[in-house]
Amino acid sequence: MTHRRSLILTPFALAACSVLPDRPYVETQRFPLEPRRTGAPRAGRGRRTLLLRTLRAGAGMDTRNLRVIRPDGTESLDFYAEWAAPPAEAAEQSLRRWLIDSRLFAAILAPGSRVTPDFVMEGEITALAANQGQGLARAELTLLLVDERNGSRLVGQLVTDGTAPLPGGTAAPTAGQAAAAMSAALGHALASLEQALARYA
Repeated sequence: MTHRRSLILTPFALAACSVLPDRPYVETQRFPLEPRRTGAPRAGRGRRTLLLRTLRAGAGMDTRNLRVIRPDGTESLDFYAEWAAPPAEAAEQSLRRWLIDSRLFAAILAPGSRVTPDFVMEGEITALAANQGQGLARAELTLLLVDERNGSRLVGQLVTDGTAPLPGGTAAPTAGQAAAAMSAALGHALASLEQALARYA
């Protein structure tokens, strides 16, 4: 005798087995943090060397997500738009490239270099956000400059910042607009730092 068993799936069971997503897939956008200098490079090159240590992430700066400050002062992190690299890492590479292109120093050394530097610079990125209420993006670096020629003498603390307008003013920026403005703001901060370092090169 052959026994047959029937398999009956109730509507509830069918729903439970469903693997269809509740919402459409949204691709994460990734933006480079790569400010570029404008204008002709300086003539000649400085005689001293500068060791740039690893740039650290300040408070709240350890996320890749784009940061927007709403008009009411609250912060918004865009989980579908982020930097291609951690902000501190990208800012350090931008700073290193900027200083090399500035020709202020004979060489910009990296940690582990066997060359004894004339100066050492270290610090952190302390701000990188688009402020919707102000219609501006802002970037800030806090750095220490040490003169190694005189027994590691602290030259001073440098706080350099830069701003750039958001294309839409105080309207909510798109991810692309916010990223471009923040990158430009970092470029202005680096240009300001270059001017401050010129006296030591």
